[in-house]
Amino acid sequence: MTLNRRQAFALAGAAAVAGTGQAQAQGPAVFAHGVASGDPLTDRVILWTRVAGDRALTWQIAEDAAFAKVAKQGVATSDAARDGCVKIDVPGLKPGRDYWYRFECGGTISPTGRSRTLPKGKTDEAVLAVATCALYPGGYYTAYRAIADLARVDAVVHLGDYIYEYGDDGFGGEIGTKLGRVVQPTHECLTLADYRVRHAQAKSDPDLQAAHARAPFIVVWDDHEVCNDTWHGGGENHQPETEGAFADRKAAALRAYYEWMPIREPSSGDLVTGIERSFRFGDLAELIMVETRLGARDIPPDYGTDLMVAGKPDRAAFVAKWNDPARQMLGPRQEAWLGRQLKDSVKAGVTWQLLGNQVVMAHVKMPDLQAAMTPAAWKAMLDRLPKDIAPQVAQATPIARLKLPYNLDAWDGYPAARQRVYDLFKASKARPIVLAGDSHAHWANDLLDGVTGERVGAEFGATGITSPGFTDVLGADVPVNQSFVEQNDGVVYTDHGAKGFVVLTLTHSQARAEMMGVSTILKPEAEAAVLKTFTVAPGEKGGVGPVTLA
Repeated sequence: MTLNRRQAFALAGAAAVAGTGQAQAQGPAVFAHGVASGDPLTDRVILWTRVAGDRALTWQIAEDAAFAKVAKQGVATSDAARDGCVKIDVPGLKPGRDYWYRFECGGTISPTGRSRTLPKGKTDEAVLAVATCALYPGGYYTAYRAIADLARVDAVVHLGDYIYEYGDDGFGGEIGTKLGRVVQPTHECLTLADYRVRHAQAKSDPDLQAAHARAPFIVVWDDHEVCNDTWHGGGENHQPETEGAFADRKAAALRAYYEWMPIREPSSGDLVTGIERSFRFGDLAELIMVETRLGARDIPPDYGTDLMVAGKPDRAAFVAKWNDPARQMLGPRQEAWLGRQLKDSVKAGVTWQLLGNQVVMAHVKMPDLQAAMTPAAWKAMLDRLPKDIAPQVAQATPIARLKLPYNLDAWDGYPAARQRVYDLFKASKARPIVLAGDSHAHWANDLLDGVTGERVGAEFGATGITSPGFTDVLGADVPVNQSFVEQNDGVVYTDHGAKGFVVLTLTHSQARAEMMGVSTILKPEAEAAVLKTFTVAPGEKGGVGPVTLA
């Protein structure tokens, strides 16, 4: 029979997933998971690929796509103990320029990847793609293909949920069955072997491979790289009585993450703190990647257990616990590190300080959807919702009327810790732009000080590559987006139905965020378009201007 492009990739991907963790040293090498680069600096970049088993490889990185001018080359060995993953930290490169790279093993040449080093000194412009939340069974990775097709992208900032841990009966499983995108392994990921197979499945996707081959990735995990709603000692989707110690699961998940991602290995050997790092784009921008999940985050408050007392809400008791300054998000050590990074960046004359962060930072109260809808429309919505969802939606109304946050798993669950970050912004005279993932929605927010109400920064949140948003669940006719904007002073824009990413273009006079959307994730091909564009200007003596619709 004749195979089209998608069928051929699907068969290759199935073989790639099936072969993960097996030492297949015989026969031709197969670069079934593509190539990738990441963690660029002014003089070096990480190159990544995978060949099953223990195999000898050669690699090249060149100043041209034809490899006529090879800059560096060398040899490496794939290691079955690292699941066949290979990483090269290539030194001695020139700043601010494109490079092309490839691997060869046993007579087989890998696909060619394109990378780029960070600029040095005077830098007029930088273009970043911001991505997050790629639920494999939730749909096709058409947004990754759109990133690969961008005319310019200097780096892709991935803010986490690169994989999800659920089994085939979990989040997105029904759609995955219909689309032929059933997760492997079919059970929930718990062990090192499980997480390796899940990473392998993600990287078997041709659209994700294309995005990796287009530009270097700068990554950080969110919760689902381990399990849902993680904190330093556990997670909502971890049951120690049946799934073992959380520390063992976390260690397995992070080992697989460092094997399979194009990220520099931490010199300290500490996999959690090793994710905290900074990237300077000349005198234009400092990208500071922070860790908000596994190092210091305390367990978030919960409305069911912390608000309700004897069946009635006790707002005062909840607020006292919620505002407790002892509750941590970054923790004292990372807060101090962030403060030093901000001060050093401002002192060096860098225009923008970007925070690569997992969750939404702005104050966002629960929207009162019932008040925004007619009684008939409200009842119709509840009637069509699944029976396990409808009561949760109805219970959100009293929380909204108490003016409480809609997402306690975001920075809104840690107001004192957020205020300390805002104080760092102000003390350093930074011009901060927070980049956020996790929420499955686009956001353009003014960050408002919780004490004074003054603007301390801007925030651009990226919607999911495939993960469902509010309007996917409630229906496109429900005024979700309008209610968030109208009922929250800092929220300038949000879209809880779009699938896509953000293109952030930086100059010394402006940051421009294009909210990108793809036409579908339910078919292999899609069109990408700009949904909205927002700009923000740097303040002369720190701070930023308002987020403005372009």
